[in-house]
Amino acid sequence: MRMPRPRRPHRASPDEIRITRDGDYAIIAYADDAVATTHFKLGSEKLAQMTDEQILDFWNDGIDARDRFMAAQEPVAIEIPTGKPQLKYEELSDQWVPRGHVVKGMILDGDGNDIEDECITVDNKDLTVREFVRMLSTFGGWGFRLVFVPDTDIHDEPVIELREPRPGE
Repeated sequence: MRMPRPRRPHRASPDEIRITRDGDYAIIAYADDAVATTHFKLGSEKLAQMTDEQILDFWNDGIDARDRFMAAQEPVAIEIPTGKPQLKYEELSDQWVPRGHVVKGMILDGDGNDIEDECITVDNKDLTVREFVRMLSTFGGWGFRLVFVPDTDIHDEPVIELREPRPGE
């Protein structure tokens, strides 16, 4: 069974975390195992001069700055115009990555016996399930909405109703 991904670190009080040191890093471990442990690089000289309280203050300042930055972002999803490539291949990571925030494509089914026979087509490129998930992982930590529409309508903004499905839908 796979363990759930740890939650994003948050502003902490001294009783919520344990700080240890390892070379250039202050290791910030939350008492709640569901929150990610972070190796916070400060440099060995700076780290040697800081108390745990100073490290925590510096850490919390960074968390506050991150939260302010995220709150200030306008939730604008970039959609690549029809006819332009939605994906690009990154040699360094050896994978396809989205050029924007919207990816449109088709789900093609294989014989149903092997997940590797299934594929997703984007920009006339057939991606295996593994390639598609790796592409999605470039947005690790983000949320998403997945909307299914007929393949003839992938370029149109669908009407979305907020309600429970009716019997048979």
